[in-house]
Amino acid sequence: MPNSIEPEVKAPTLKRLRQISWLMDNVITIPGTKVGVGLDPILGFIPIGGDFLGVMFSSYIILEAARLGVSRETLGKMVMNVIIDGLVGAVPLLGDLFDFTWKANAYNIKLLEEYLRFPSERKSADKLFIFAVLAGLLLLAIVLVTIPVILIRMLWQAFTGA
Repeated sequence: MPNSIEPEVKAPTLKRLRQISWLMDNVITIPGTKVGVGLDPILGFIPIGGDFLGVMFSSYIILEAARLGVSRETLGKMVMNVIIDGLVGAVPLLGDLFDFTWKANAYNIKLLEEYLRFPSERKSADKLFIFAVLAGLLLLAIVLVTIPVILIRMLWQAFTGA
């Protein structure tokens, strides 16, 4: 089945997704360089909820890409970018440094643009697959909140003996 979303609908959606990606990955240019930093690594500094928020913004881009009719293969690559960003980003200090270099949202926009520019013969991902992908990303977000809470609790118990 050919993609049922018309080009005039794709353009504003793609523009909005590019803006979100830019905000998350490149909104601030480091003076004297062409290196951009976005809100994603800054959110990563927020204890417990920062990585959760980053995954939620990235999941929105994936949801919209699915709505635009990208294939399972492209969605799978996009999800892997977010998983890498979320899991490595959750590691204290190392993850914060990693967040400054790994730009999952920008990579995902490139994948989306490539797919839209050269749509493959593969059919769009089915609703069950999209649901499974989004449920998996939600689970990842929950894990990213749960792990720091458990670590903080363990440290608190170690220091207080409670």
